[in-house]
Amino acid sequence: MENNENCSFEELYNESIKKENILEKIVKGTIIEITSKGEIYVDLGYKADGIIPKKEYSFNIEDDPNKEFKVGDEITAEILKMNDGLGNVLLSYKKMKINQNKEKFAKKVNNQEIINSKINSINEKGVITEVDGIRVFIPLSLSGIKRDANLENYVGTNIEYKIIEYNPENRKVIGSNKIITDEIKQKKENEFWDNIEIGKKYCGKVVTINPYGAFVDLGGIQGLLHISEITWKRNANAGDYLKVAQDIEVEVKDFDKENKKIQLSYPQKEANPWNTITERYNLNDVVNVTIKKFMPFGAFAELEDGVEGLIHISQISDERIAKPQDKLELNQKVDTKIIGMDLENKKIELSIKEVQGTNIEDELKDVEGVTFSSEG
Repeated sequence: MENNENCSFEELYNESIKKENILEKIVKGTIIEITSKGEIYVDLGYKADGIIPKKEYSFNIEDDPNKEFKVGDEITAEILKMNDGLGNVLLSYKKMKINQNKEKFAKKVNNQEIINSKINSINEKGVITEVDGIRVFIPLSLSGIKRDANLENYVGTNIEYKIIEYNPENRKVIGSNKIITDEIKQKKENEFWDNIEIGKKYCGKVVTINPYGAFVDLGGIQGLLHISEITWKRNANAGDYLKVAQDIEVEVKDFDKENKKIQLSYPQKEANPWNTITERYNLNDVVNVTIKKFMPFGAFAELEDGVEGLIHISQISDERIAKPQDKLELNQKVDTKIIGMDLENKKIELSIKEVQGTNIEDELKDVEGVTFSSEG
């Protein structure tokens, strides 16, 4: 400047700064003091020192510069103002750092890294967190938080997530905790199917009970325990033997990897009564049975738990009947005679007629006053 007498002090100051190239937007200096308020004073090697106020140190006001820097360390900052009003160059560390953070953040997004940060605020649609000055929105449906939960209780807590949408130009950054849990679930599922084999035993938990059996959780994967694997008794209800949330030991009977289906067996199932059937029943024995089921061709009757026999419609009565219900009722107890046994196929034939003596000779014997002799 040609006439310094007509210049203000600030103009003279700025002129001296220009001569020493401090007008670069990004500058480096040496820390000469960190105050108790978190202010950082920097020796820029010029006529004026730089100052980084606490609010310009980090986007997180709770961050402590003493944990990152000490006196004598070199620091890089961005110039905000040549004069803060007290003769210092006003600097911002966070604005300079945000560009570096954006690069680091972009790498995390590209590498699909798991990010852990604190929830700063919430709204009816989700939660908001921040990573080095970058605001991330996590929809409630992707947060892992139950819809009926009190969201206020989550403010200040940490959340893990991955970025599923990143548009820095529009400042649209969306995270998801659900994608992490889904990946963990998928990994466990893959490991499960890689190691499953017929006969392998698992300690499972009953999750649902249906008329035809129970579904058992084997650790994220469910298998079906059919009622026939729980009891030998026909027309039984799985709820009579198992309860929801009950821990049970099961064994893989069969599986279909492609369709993700597992059939289970139950080692605690009682012994097969058919294995010892001949110890209790023989051909021509008269046994008391309970009518359990009607079919057009006859009625199924229970001899004991797990053992049923068929009373063919022709063996119910000497009279011609249209259906078994004409002579029998469900749960009725009736004496029958074993007229056939097919142990290999687990079939027993029963007859009511033969117990009641409906053949012609038995009918004549029942007539009062009639005798028979060999002479005729």
